Amino acid sequence: MQAAVEHPWWYLVVVLGYGVGFVLLVRILKSGTAVGVAYGIWAASGVALTALCAALLFGHTLSGTSVGGIALIVVGVVLVEWGAQAGHRRIGQEL
Repeated sequence: MQAAVEHPWWYLVVVLGYGVGFVLLVRILKSGTAVGVAYGIWAASGVALTALCAALLFGHTLSGTSVGGIALIVVGVVLVEWGAQAGHRRIGQEL
């Protein structure tokens, strides 16, 4: 939102971004992904993508700690999805 002070068209970009995010979240939930998994991935991705966009679009500096945090988010998202798939397979085998 910092950029919107000088360039109001960024408000449109932000609103469209939120709209796309919610549409994708709804589509993922309709596909059968568990709410906890979908929301966790959605929230974590938002944090990582915001930091990356700030660096790419506005020249913000990503410290080593920030890059490490983004890497941990990516690993965490992969592990959560991996665990959810394993749990889903296990439930299918019990039926």
